[in-house]
Amino acid sequence: MDLTSIALPDSPAAGHAVEVATTYSSPAMLNHSMRVYAWAVALGAVHHVEFDAELLFVAAMLHDVGLVAEFDSHTRPFEVAGGHVAWVFAAGAGWPAARRTRLAEVIVRHMLAEVDPAEDPEGFLLSRAAALDIAGRDVTDVPAGLRGEVLARYPRLTLVDEFLRCFHDQAARKPESTAGAAIRNDLDTRMRRNPLDQD
Repeated sequence: MDLTSIALPDSPAAGHAVEVATTYSSPAMLNHSMRVYAWAVALGAVHHVEFDAELLFVAAMLHDVGLVAEFDSHTRPFEVAGGHVAWVFAAGAGWPAARRTRLAEVIVRHMLAEVDPAEDPEGFLLSRAAALDIAGRDVTDVPAGLRGEVLARYPRLTLVDEFLRCFHDQAARKPESTAGAAIRNDLDTRMRRNPLDQD
């Protein structure tokens, strides 16, 4: 597998999700979302998980939208807030209610340590791909050549500093959230030791 084999879904919703992510995300966070989709597709091949490409792509583009100041919630975890934003986005895209709810579920579940691929293939892949990009989890599941291509096309830029700043802010205001738990579990060290930053 190489980067040319990872096609981006060609649908109005996918295109609008990129527009939203580009408008509201920094370049580093936008690249993070693009890499997450690439890792998710690669992990799908490795783990033989079939998935809905459009659903997974839109979820990847919007999975961190709850960290954006305009959509941040002072009471709900960022992934829950982001799931609600994604539900509204999908309504505007004309998705039926059940598909909007699936999108929100996938985004919420990306912060879980384990997701059953049989129950939620897109949630499983988004969770694993996000953990790979943020902390290097199972990084060797993706071939080194593909890792190099993805990092060259979507460089990490200032992701570590930006992401940690967001999570520390979330943890300070919402200490019982998943972001708070991640900070208590030394996300700083895990991010700064991510092998992707050594490639």
